[in-house]
Amino acid sequence: MNSQPATPINRRVTPEVRRIVAAAAVLILLGAMVLDTKVVIIGSAEDARKAAFSPEEYGKSEFPKVQSAVEQRAVNAATLASAIAKDKAAAEKEYGVPANVGTEFSVKFIGVVGEGKSGIYAVKVDDVPSSLVIRVQTGPAINGTDLRDATGTITFGQFTNQIEYQNAGSALNNEMKKQVLSAIDNSNLTGKTISVVGVFKLINPKGWLVTPVKLSVQ
Repeated sequence: MNSQPATPINRRVTPEVRRIVAAAAVLILLGAMVLDTKVVIIGSAEDARKAAFSPEEYGKSEFPKVQSAVEQRAVNAATLASAIAKDKAAAEKEYGVPANVGTEFSVKFIGVVGEGKSGIYAVKVDDVPSSLVIRVQTGPAINGTDLRDATGTITFGQFTNQIEYQNAGSALNNEMKKQVLSAIDNSNLTGKTISVVGVFKLINPKGWLVTPVKLSVQ
């Protein structure tokens, strides 16, 4: 029987082996980085460098589109009043655009301006029931989101958050004031005849508050 002790194995790691192991580790890391990399197209919704929302630019670009759409949809006030009085649901389906609350209607009329307060004037329109009060916003404050909601094509999903969505409505109101109301002396309208194309949200069938997209004094 051989009683000689076994020769110990040399476990020393050579510099060459260390280099090979290090190179392999680097390749594995690079491969993991490639797999975890997401390609983002410049200008897309995922591009972090995408320009911040500008209400002013939005108003300039979008108000003409809203104005044109409202003009195309606008129904004579007498026709619309009769349809709503006869069958509100049918009128909404035929002439309206659904909104978060109520329905948006595009309307057109010519009437005589009555008394006003804070830039909101009652307008007497022929062939419209006396029980229906039609009022028009002329500024300086334009309230509501009727312009934003008038067409049904501007939705919350197009914006980053609720703040941008609200700012879009304000931007359209501000641009309308610049393009439509800036030439109107709203302190001297009582007794005058005006022509209006605008939009209102049907909440109270007996009272329309119209935001104009076109308004002229005759």
